[in-house]
Amino acid sequence: MEKQFTKNEHPRDRFKRLATLRTNAVLKRLKVLGNCSNRNIYEYDENDIDKIFFEIERKVKETKAKFHYPKRKEFKL
Repeated sequence: MEKQFTKNEHPRDRFKRLATLRTNAVLKRLKVLGNCSNRNIYEYDENDIDKIFFEIERKVKETKAKFHYPKRKEFKL
């Protein structure tokens, strides 16, 4: 569980803490997904694998873009 926001926490420290926690959570879930590769327990084909990794890769690219190209602020006159 993530620690609550602390006013005294520097934004860099907050980023490092949360990014570490969230990255480790993603990596753990990918490891769990990898457990589905056991053909003695599960049945799947190349199309299934392609669909799974297409979506994962799409979301990774989308998320990475948010760091490089943040959303523009709303237009104001």
